[in-house]
Formats: sequence, structure tokens, C-alpha cells
Amino acid sequence: MPEADEVDRIVTEWRRERPDLEVGPLEVLSRVTRLARHLDLARRSAFAAHELDTWEFDVLAALRRSGPPYELSPGGLVDRNQVTSGTMTNRVDRLATRGLVQRRPDPDDRRGVLVRLTPAGRHAVDAALADLLDRERDLLGDLTGPERSRLAALLRTLLAQFDSPT
Repeated sequence: MPEADEVDRIVTEWRRERPDLEVGPLEVLSRVTRLARHLDLARRSAFAAHELDTWEFDVLAALRRSGPPYELSPGGLVDRNQVTSGTMTNRVDRLATRGLVQRRPDPDDRRGVLVRLTPAGRHAVDAALADLLDRERDLLGDLTGPERSRLAALLRTLLAQFDSPT
């Protein structure tokens, strides 16, 4: 059993001060919050090492995951990044200025455009992803493969209520 952590101290104090409340959710969700902070720092650090902001990685990663020819409509990028179309237009403009993406006419829609990952964008996102995965493995620390699988399954179950269509 691991040593007590800061969350254990907080929970113990709340149980002492508010025995009328069931503070058990703090044991899970306070740890998730703390882990999220560490993950955010790891992500920012991994991306900064490749001169990317988090949002830049997210847009480039959506294009990379789409498969060859690594392009999506602006609407597809909006859906995958869950931002407004105005925000995505600004992001694509900034990435295009850096030479990480390019716009091209949509051959199936005269009025439409497609956003395509450039070779420089592909290199940047691939390198940042490899660095991120190394850092995420470190965050998972001493968990065994089966423990990681079990944790992933539990988190999937917990998140399903938020990810399902309403």
C-alpha cells in the first residue's frame, strides 16, 4: 500500500470537521484533479520543446490522425477541437503562417477549402507526440500494464456520462 498523500490528509481533516458529510468522492476526484495538473505541465513542456502551443498540437494532431492526405475541412477541425469556427479560422491562419498547414481548394466543393498538414507540420506533430508519450509513461510511474488497463477502463466508464450525446 502506498504511503498516505496530501489527499488522504485533506479527507481525514474533512471527516473530522464534517462527519455529517460523505467525503469519499474527494479520494478519487481530488487525485484526478492533481494528476490533471501534472499532465497539463507535462503536455505543455513536451509541446514547448517542439515550439508548439497546446492548441497548435491539437490542430496538427487532428490532421495527422485523419490519415493520408492529412487534411480536413475547417468544419471537421472545429468538430475535433471543439472550438468555434472563428477560433479555428484564426488558428489555421497562424499555423499556415508558420508553414505547418496549408489551405487548398476543396475539389468536391468550389466554395470550400481543405486544411492540409505540411511536411513540416507532420514532423512537428510526430516529434511532439513521441515526446509527450515518454512524459506520460513517466507520469504513470509504477503502474503495471494490467493496472494501467484497469485504470483506463474505470476512467472510460466514468467519462461515458459526459461524452455520450445528449
